[in-house]
Formats: sequence, structure tokens, C-alpha cells
Amino acid sequence: MTTQAIQPADAWPSLPLEAWSNTCATLHLWLQMIGKIKLAQTPWLNHSWHVTLRVTPRGVTTLSIPYGGRTFQIDLDFIDHQLTIQTNDGRKAGFALEPQSVATFYKRLMETMAALDLQVTINRRPCELVDPIRFNEDEIHNAYDADYVNRFWRILVQADRVFSMFRTRFIGKCSPVHLFWGAQDLAVTRFSGRRAPLHRGGIPNLPDWVTQEAYSHEVSSCGFWPGGNSFPYAAFYSYAYPEPMGFSRATVQPSAAFYSKELSEFILPYDAMRESASPNDTLLNFLQTTYEAAATLGKWDRAALERDYAAKKEVHKPIERDR
Repeated sequence: MTTQAIQPADAWPSLPLEAWSNTCATLHLWLQMIGKIKLAQTPWLNHSWHVTLRVTPRGVTTLSIPYGGRTFQIDLDFIDHQLTIQTNDGRKAGFALEPQSVATFYKRLMETMAALDLQVTINRRPCELVDPIRFNEDEIHNAYDADYVNRFWRILVQADRVFSMFRTRFIGKCSPVHLFWGAQDLAVTRFSGRRAPLHRGGIPNLPDWVTQEAYSHEVSSCGFWPGGNSFPYAAFYSYAYPEPMGFSRATVQPSAAFYSKELSEFILPYDAMRESASPNDTLLNFLQTTYEAAATLGKWDRAALERDYAAKKEVHKPIERDR
């Protein structure tokens, strides 16, 4: 007997940016602090994969971070709204996620780390933002709307699930589904296996060499971000680097998706997806058709890189044995 997963009635909640823009900006900076702790302690992995966060059944996590002969993990719980730091020697400490300035959050985070004998120094200047304020000096960003943070996390849970389904169709090099705290986006990236031309960089407060290493090879990347930084709403995105000729004119699904010349990406507004008859299928179609545009126009070796479902079914077809 098999059972099918039951989707919550409000699996894809509304997330109007104007309703939580201050909270969104504050949370982004809190996540950057957590990510920078991981960055300071973790050996470099290609394309900055070592610094990312992961979605959990309660929030987001750093996963295990090395600290000499010890390890620790930082978890943000968006159900009970708590930050917790755990170590492999059984120690645990944390504090409430509640309205507080970025500077206060930074102070509490570092004090909690110190209480667990974790002395980690981070660069206190936020990344990928124009005119950032150092974490220890930022009293401007101080909002925390627990309901909207929970909504954002619930979307991450569902997007992580659908992105993971999409990821299984590809057998070439592919990233995990992970949360980049620089831009606060959940992403998954496929690689053709070929080197890419040197990226020009230019991302605010991010060294060009980081961007150039991230885009050292051809990619088709997709993701979700909640909006902000002059983008007015939550959306899914898909882009290719380098962008093949004709990509911007490619026909993709659903009809609500469009190519943004400003961003050089295909955009699917989150509300268009969530209000469709089948949000899961709508999102999968967007991911698949934009990838196919990138891979076909970019002349990827699709036969070698994509899982052949028909062949797979044939290989795993039940065999009748003589009795």
C-alpha cells in the first residue's frame, strides 16, 4: 500500500513584499551574519557552496561547522522563533527571534557564541548590498514580523521540495538546493561541464574573484527570492551564464513568465504561480522550459547530462522468474 503526501491547504502562502519589507531586510542581514560565521570556519568548496544555508522542517540551518576538534551548528526556528547553537560536546544556547536591531542581534549572537567557547571573527560589512551598514552599527533595520517570516519559510519548504524534484532529472554536475544569504535566494544550479568566459563581476560589496569562481563554468540556474533591493515582489527566476544567443526570445511556460532585460533573467511572479490551478506543475514547467532554452541554445550535451526516464523505467522493470 502506498500513501501520497498531503499538501497543506495553504502550502504556498501570500507574501506581498510591502507587508513585510522591513522584516525582510532585517532577516536578510541576520542570515548574512550566520552565513559569515560559516564562511569564516569552513574550507572553501567550489562556487561558494560551503557558505550556504539549508532549509529544515522548522527553519534554516548552517549544518555542521568545524571549530578545531569540535563542531557546532546554528539553527533558526521559524515556528517557535528561536536561534539555537549546538555543539558536538552536548552544549546548547540561544535566544528569541523577535523585534531587535541588527546591532542588537549581532551582539547577542556573538555573546551566545562566546558562552559556548566559540570565538569566531567575521567581516561585519554586509555583502551584495549598496551602501551597507556594519552589523554592529545598524540600528535602522529592527523589524521582525513572526507571521511573515513563517510564511517566507513555508515557501522555502515547498520551493525546496519542487527544486529537489527538478534536480533529479539531471545527472551532470549540479548544486544542492541551498539558500544563498548574499542575495537571500534559494537556488539550484546545473552545469554543462564546459568552462565559461571570465565573468565581469561588479556585484556590490562582493570581490570580483568570488563571482568569477562561481561562474567559472557554464550554468543554467534557477531559484526563488522574496523581493527587495529595488525588486518589487517575490518571484522565481531562471538564467544562463553565458547567455546563449536567442535565450531572451525563447518561448517558456507558463504564459505569466517573462524575460527581464534589466536582470537578464526569466521571471515568474510568485503570485502567478501560487494562484495557478496547479502551482507545483506550473513551477516545474517554468524550471524545465527555461532550462531547455538554455541547454538547447547553448548546445549542451543533453543526452549525456539528462536522466532518460523511459530508459530508467525499462531498466527497473520487474522481472518475472520461473517458479
